[in-house]
Amino acid sequence: MNLRQLECFVAAVEEGSLTRAARRLGIAQPSLSGHIHALEQEAGGRLLVRLPRGVTPTPAGRALLPEARACVRALDRAEQAVRATIAVEEGELEVATVLSMAVGLLPPAIVTWQERHPQVAIRLHEFVHRRLLEDAVERGVADIAVGPAPLREWNGPLRVVTWEEFVVVLSPNDPLARRNSIDVAALADREWVLYQPTHGLDGIVEDLCRRAGFSPRGRVRTSQAEAAVRLAAGGLGPAIVPDNVVGAGIGGAVLRLEPRTIRDVAVYSRAELTPTAHAFGDVLASLRGRRPGGARTLVL
Repeated sequence: MNLRQLECFVAAVEEGSLTRAARRLGIAQPSLSGHIHALEQEAGGRLLVRLPRGVTPTPAGRALLPEARACVRALDRAEQAVRATIAVEEGELEVATVLSMAVGLLPPAIVTWQERHPQVAIRLHEFVHRRLLEDAVERGVADIAVGPAPLREWNGPLRVVTWEEFVVVLSPNDPLARRNSIDVAALADREWVLYQPTHGLDGIVEDLCRRAGFSPRGRVRTSQAEAAVRLAAGGLGPAIVPDNVVGAGIGGAVLRLEPRTIRDVAVYSRAELTPTAHAFGDVLASLRGRRPGGARTLVL
């Protein structure tokens, strides 16, 4: 098997037509058919069923498809990486991240990026937990990850570029709403807005409450940090969220934690960070000032 054969096979399956696949790849249909036929000979059986109006994969073809796509995708990324080592040029930067950062941290960074590098598009891949993010980057799902620094020992390049702060959101009618900051222990008797156990922020909230001497009781659980903000502002209980997901006009009270609590945000990859990746890290670093002195840094 070779990459050209796999590329023809993937195109045929995705287009559902040999004619459209050949047009997509810019080759003649007989040439495309020849590559697929050679692939089938090497595989030892039919990979495509020829229908009156197109093609569809056989069971063997369906088994091959994920690996074939991975090979073709790896080749595309390798070509982009080679080009990107020369300069930040036209193309696409694939960024894997966690859900809360996709909502809060990255949108202003992407706006700034497009102002500076309009020729380079951004494609996001979002994950509910940092461990899933790390796994995906190790598999080559994206060019870079933007998220908390990996929990495991990371063998690839890693660059801490910025930080985010955790805050408490309360109803504006809450007796504590006029404070500027709060010790989590003051909320021990409340029913909380919590996250689904599979969400990465769930462990952070549980840890902060455990340090304060209690286990939070949940009134509602959500898988979206922005939903937690709105639910807390609506009076369903306190929520702990990254400050960058708190938009203007939420109608709630936002209090800093005592002590101030932050988390580092890193750009990392399984391969060398390209000039494009470094440039995106520079954008992230430019959007926030220095880390607050005396703040507690979470590693969860």
